[in-house]
Amino acid sequence: MSQEYDIVIIGGGPAGLSAGIYTARSRLKSLLIEKELIGGKIVNAELVENYPGFPQGINGYELTQLMHQQATRFGLKTVTGEVTALDVSGKQKIVKTSEGDFMARAIIVAGGSKEQTLGVPGEQEFTGRGVSYCATCDAALFAELPVVVVGGSNAALYDALQAAKFAASVVVIHRRQELRATRIVQEQAFAEPKIKFLWNTVVESIDGEDTVKSLKLRNVVTDEKFTQQVAGVFVAIGFNPNTTYLKGLLPLDEAGYVITNEKMETSVPGILAAGDIRSNSIRQVISAAGDGATAAIYAERYLTGSQ
Repeated sequence: MSQEYDIVIIGGGPAGLSAGIYTARSRLKSLLIEKELIGGKIVNAELVENYPGFPQGINGYELTQLMHQQATRFGLKTVTGEVTALDVSGKQKIVKTSEGDFMARAIIVAGGSKEQTLGVPGEQEFTGRGVSYCATCDAALFAELPVVVVGGSNAALYDALQAAKFAASVVVIHRRQELRATRIVQEQAFAEPKIKFLWNTVVESIDGEDTVKSLKLRNVVTDEKFTQQVAGVFVAIGFNPNTTYLKGLLPLDEAGYVITNEKMETSVPGILAAGDIRSNSIRQVISAAGDGATAAIYAERYLTGSQ
């Protein structure tokens, strides 16, 4: 038998947890569904220094555990499972999951996005110990150390510029001879003396001991293999939004992210979206938390008819 809730929140990152705090405090019967670890991508951050209220910074896992504790204290329920489909054809919306079906009067989609990985030996092993997917989050950890950024997009060059504020040197590794970044961003990167470029090059492995020490690289034109000594690796080759089950149900942008208005509402009444899964998100913890709060407030107004 389906279990009934006022609001089901899909995704246990900062957006979902923030939404859960607000909906639970509003005395709405609230369920959060997370398929992996509560906290989302930020749990891999060794030190989060840009979230207000923690002047010395805080570990990403600890931060999101505190959020979860706060939401749970107000009555949020949590289930570990994967959402496979939504059925919004009836008066009650149905969230279909690997753990059964849940009925809801409103749904907040906060499933985030997943970084595209290099898929090379050492990447998973050293994630959080030299491998990072967020220069804004982690660049300060590599002060006066050599780092690399892998990628050729705007995001990769922004990461390189951010890393250059702290690192001794930054090498951008790109598998092609030309960058995909817009011209103005390229000009900024080329003008930064700390940033150098390795063209036509791919990473074949990430090596180290307790932390990253070096990379094995290969030139795709000459097939030459060589080693680069580094302390940090920022991977910036793109994201994949967790929206496979939403295709055909909600409007998505060309990259697969959910399109919302400023109230976090989608075009389907009673379904809202928040955080990294939303089109044009800046993918920061603080903005995700703000999205979650906004979505929760407007979800409550939808339920009470007070919009």
